[in-house]
Amino acid sequence: MQFFFSLHPVLQAFFASLLMFLFTSLGAVAVFGSKKMPSSLLTLLTGGAAGIMVAASFFSLLLPALEYESALPSYVTVTLGFAFGGAFILLSDRILTRTRGRFFSAGERGEAIGANGERGAKCTLLYFAVLLHNIPEGLAVGVAFAEGAAGAGALLLAFGIAVQNFPEGMCVAFPLRAKGMTPLRSFLFAVGSGAVEIPACLVGVLAAGAVAGLMPWALSFSAGAMIAVVCSELIPECFSGSKALATSGIVLGFCLMMLLDVALS
Repeated sequence: MQFFFSLHPVLQAFFASLLMFLFTSLGAVAVFGSKKMPSSLLTLLTGGAAGIMVAASFFSLLLPALEYESALPSYVTVTLGFAFGGAFILLSDRILTRTRGRFFSAGERGEAIGANGERGAKCTLLYFAVLLHNIPEGLAVGVAFAEGAAGAGALLLAFGIAVQNFPEGMCVAFPLRAKGMTPLRSFLFAVGSGAVEIPACLVGVLAAGAVAGLMPWALSFSAGAMIAVVCSELIPECFSGSKALATSGIVLGFCLMMLLDVALS
């Protein structure tokens, strides 16, 4: 541990971002658990992903956003950022539904999406919502190391986000799998959503002053985007199956993420 704290803050932030990325990847590995998952299990896991994303939006994004100082009152900044994030998803949805599912091969598109490419657009929307959510988290860790948050404090923040990333890796992989992607593709996209934390963390530590001023906007924007995707995609998807399983998944997912966020904050 002493060796880690003796490193330059940039190297500390880099290794911390690798830890966060590793936990995302470990969570996504679970998608290889079965060649063809029962629909009831997929309903439960999709509901769990929805619960995880709702809890992460509040505990990991909105609450920290309120603690940052900005030119406007914090509640105004957070409200506007949240609204912009939701509007971004609505606009993206309108654009993406007019395109084919570019994340699928031609065979997958024919089997899982159909002629209008709608499922591919929904997968794109879900993926970018989680991707957006990971960027400010990486920035926050980088800023913490740049500000020398008692060394151990910055490391604890990175570890807390890393542990949260484990269920988030699953929350990306399983809905994509449910929407028709192969297990390998679902895994790779989930891993990619976590990989963005590495450059974001480095940007945070190298440009801490400029990044800190944007954090409340970035955090609340990401929260709005995630809630919009949960309401428009994940919740309708899981409730198309068993209502009891979907509800159970949402409650369990929310409780899991809330427990991790509160315990590790």
